[in-house]
Amino acid sequence: MPQHPSVDDVADPSTLFRLDGKTALVTGAGGGIGALAAKVLARAGARVAATDVDAETAEATAATIRGEGLEARAYRLDVADEASVVAAFEAAKADLGPVGVLINNAGIARRSRTEELDLATWNQVVAVNMTGVFLCAREAAKQMLEMGEGSIVNISSMWGHVGGGFYPNLSYHATKGAVVNMTRAMAVEWGGRGIRANDIAPTFLRTALTAPLFAEPALIERFDELTPLGRTGVPNDLAGALIFLASPASAYVTGHSLLVDGGWTAR
Repeated sequence: MPQHPSVDDVADPSTLFRLDGKTALVTGAGGGIGALAAKVLARAGARVAATDVDAETAEATAATIRGEGLEARAYRLDVADEASVVAAFEAAKADLGPVGVLINNAGIARRSRTEELDLATWNQVVAVNMTGVFLCAREAAKQMLEMGEGSIVNISSMWGHVGGGFYPNLSYHATKGAVVNMTRAMAVEWGGRGIRANDIAPTFLRTALTAPLFAEPALIERFDELTPLGRTGVPNDLAGALIFLASPASAYVTGHSLLVDGGWTAR
């Protein structure tokens, strides 16, 4: 059972957002949000396990981190394959130490009108965006529970909070909505044993995943008009949210979905 802190404790700003001595595993670390997360956590002092279904891109991210004199190793991890998930977490533990921070980021999107959405595509999106989040959280929790502490940060989406409006994408909406509520369930189940679970719900960010959308100027122009901050996002817009939820700065925050959406859902 977690201990109550002293009411007289005052946080030291110089260490509040640090992750020194922690091992952080990031899924989908080959690019976009995942690469950003791996670099930010490494700069905060974490030993980073950069994982991706594409081993070469994972290694590229890890190499960039090592080039800064920081610690990182790369692992191939297919989040939809249970054996791959188990093996990657075991390897990361052996090489870097027990995983204390998980950034559950890997995801895919397959836009389609619902009446044209075939079952194979639906199952593919569910396997990565929902089952993959479960498998990685489960394996991380096994290691965190042994330590009595840990932080899980799932990457959901603002589309997990609203029904959309620009184009039909039912499989993405359904799975990202599931991530939001899975996060709450994890927080409730594991909170008493030292694990915090939160999710970040971003807007459109300029990544490889969203490249087809940014190739549609009229759509992006309309999106900018409807976003209170007047623009779409870039991966670095998540840097503060990532380090906040991963670090002791959010020690009393769990079960929360942090919208980083330029105000979209406030309309």
